[in-house]
Formats: sequence, structure tokens, C-alpha cells
Amino acid sequence: MKETTDSSSNSFASLFEKSLAKMDTLKSGQILETEIVSISKEYVFLQLSGKSEGILERAEVTDADGNLTVKEGDTIKVFFLQSRNGELYFTTRIKAESAGSEMLESAYKNSIPVEGSVTKEIKGGYEVRIGDSRAFCPFSQMGLRRKETDETVIGKTLTFKILEYKECGRNILVSNRAILEEAQQEKKDLLKKDFSEGDVISGTIMSIQDFGAFVDIGGIQALLPISEISRGRVEDIHTVLAEGQQIEAKILSLDWKKDRISISMKALEDDPWESVQKRYPVDSRHTGVVSRIADFGAFVTLESGIDGLIHTSALKGQGKYNSTKDVVKKGETISVQILEVDAERRRISLKPSASVDEEAETRKYIDNASGSEDTYNPFASLLKKK
Repeated sequence: MKETTDSSSNSFASLFEKSLAKMDTLKSGQILETEIVSISKEYVFLQLSGKSEGILERAEVTDADGNLTVKEGDTIKVFFLQSRNGELYFTTRIKAESAGSEMLESAYKNSIPVEGSVTKEIKGGYEVRIGDSRAFCPFSQMGLRRKETDETVIGKTLTFKILEYKECGRNILVSNRAILEEAQQEKKDLLKKDFSEGDVISGTIMSIQDFGAFVDIGGIQALLPISEISRGRVEDIHTVLAEGQQIEAKILSLDWKKDRISISMKALEDDPWESVQKRYPVDSRHTGVVSRIADFGAFVTLESGIDGLIHTSALKGQGKYNSTKDVVKKGETISVQILEVDAERRRISLKPSASVDEEAETRKYIDNASGSEDTYNPFASLLKKK
């Protein structure tokens, strides 16, 4: 039994020594995917083999606010940097101060991200300083979207991928866009597991266009079309949404290949058409606002999401008539009567409950009667109740 135990111990010791020897053969820039063992105030410790651990500076995995972007147990991709005092140091990117020519060439061959400072704008792009070397980043490779110029990046330290390394480092071509696209793809891969059509998600309005708004949902953008903002008609998107606004929406469609995600706020609202026949029975009278005028009639909003149509034939005979605009005006409040309700096709047919002239005269009569304190007019009171 003792021989077996000794044999096992020797075997383990032998394997451990071999694992350490293997670690010693790591080359600068070699990529490694490993697990985070623990996190201290200054360092992140990485699982290598056996009991050996690698070291990564904590600052490399914190955001602009100093918050950690990883946790113990996470898998992380790192690059071997160097061995110092018996410790193996790794990095997620090569820092400018340690970017010698040998390190930059290794970064190019192994696709290791490098830090660089954007010093100035030059013809076709930007000059980027990486350690003692100068590199060129075209306009098309700065940021996720092409811009002919962007003065906000000058003076900033950004992360780049080396696309070309020629003439012993005298000719270096870099891309910031490639780094951002890789990060976006990683986020997308994670979101693929979490997001499905029909899910309700939270997001932040990033930009607003006339046709809709782009919304950040976990690091990628989704489109909120103007038609999906509300059950009611939205004339001016800027009156209901603002950049930086937090919203909740339902995922309508996911197309990961084309990077198209469509979301809807409207889908979270109750559908007013479900009980429309109870609220608007045939022959009942209501007040609405003229929301849109067309050649064939006028649309009247009875409530948010419920519009009815007064056909031109119902407007004829309403005083002087040449076109719909001669009878009603957009934004005008009018009284209407329900002619027909088709909940399935989402259509309501209306007619004016009184002529325009009659309404004006009636309103004038009521107002005059209300202004008289000495005379009681039962007809005015009756009309008011209507």
C-alpha cells in the first residue's frame, strides 16, 4: 500500500514538474484561454496547469468607472507577456509603454490587441503612437461607423489590432474598428443565449431618427420603429422619446446574420380594439379630434390607438363644400356618431353628429345662456348634458 502511495505521489510530482516546464516554454504573445481563480485588489489570478497560476493586472478588466467586468470562475482569453521573478504575467492587450518592436511583431502575428495614442489627423486617417513606433489608422478603421474625420479621438488612448507590420516596424497599419467588432461579436454571442423573440427587455435610447429610434440592449443596438412606439399615432418622434431615456420593449424579431433586431413598446400596451364595440356601440355619440385629412375623408381620434373615418360622402351638405379641408381642420375637436364598427379589420365608420354650422351655433347658444345669471334655460342645460 505504501509503495502505491509513493508511486502516486511521484507520479503527481512528475506531472507537476512537466506542467511547470510547459509553462516555461510559453512564448511572448502566445494566446491562452483560461479560468479566473481569484481576484485581489491589484491582480487577477489565472488557472494554468497543476497548481501554477498566471497573473493579470486588475486594471485590465475594469471599466471606466473602476467596476470589474469579470468574476471568479469566468473564462478569459489572455496573451502571455513575460516571466518575471518566477511569476508568469499575462495581458488582454499590449500596453504602449511595453510595446517594443519584438512585442509589436508578436502582436501582429498573434492578433494581440495593442494600446496606442491618437496623436493627430493626417491624410486619409490618423497617426497613432504605440510605444516608440508610429502607426497609421485609416478613417474607415476608426470606430464602428465610417467617418471622414472625428476630432474627439485625437489625444485619446485606444485599443487597436495590427493589420500590417512591414519594414521592421517602419510601416504599421492598425484598426480600432476590428477590436470593437470583435467585442461586439462576443456580446452578441452571449445575447444569443439570453434573447428570444417575445422577450421583454430594457434598453437605452441612443439616437433618434424620423423613422424610429436606435436602442442599446446589452451592448448591441436594436431598432424601435416609429410605428411601434405607441398604439396611438406618433406625429413627431421627438415629442415622445429622448436620447438617454430608459425604456421597456418586446423583441419582435431577431436576425443575427444581418444584425437586425426589431423591438416594440406598443406590444406592451393593452390593445384598445379588444373591447371597442362595448365602448363605441353603433349610433352612440362621442367627441374626437381630427388627426388626419385625406381626399376620401377625415380621420378622427376617439382615444389613443382608436381612429375612425368620416367619409367624404358624410361631409357633403355640411355647408360650403369643395373638399374635406373646407369642412374640418386638423386638430379640431368635433362631435361624431358611430355608424359601423369592424373590430377585426380595426375600422370605425363615423358621421358628424351635427353639421359644423349647427355645432357652432349650438355652442354659441350654450355659452350665451351660461353667461346669463338671471335666466334659466332648460334647453341649454339639456344640450350641455349631451
